[in-house]
Amino acid sequence: MPHTKSAAKRLRSSEKRRQRNRTAMKGVKKHTRAVADALTGGDAGAVSTAVVAATKKLDKAAARGVIHKNKAARLKSRMAKKLATLKAGPKK
Repeated sequence: MPHTKSAAKRLRSSEKRRQRNRTAMKGVKKHTRAVADALTGGDAGAVSTAVVAATKKLDKAAARGVIHKNKAARLKSRMAKKLATLKAGPKK
């Protein structure tokens, strides 16, 4: 329990921030999971649309400071690489 007014306000604001961050991360995880599921399906079109949606969520989360911008870039790069290998087809 906070003892001062400022501590009480910090508690309220940090709880709001935690809820906002949690919601944003749920969206990021949902869309990255959708990319992984589409990859197992093997349909390049479905993967492409899932990657676009996940990229948008990652960019928003990074812009709002929920995740680090380099983490967002790393995840987007990995998804794009997997999509490119899917589009290239099987190795000979």
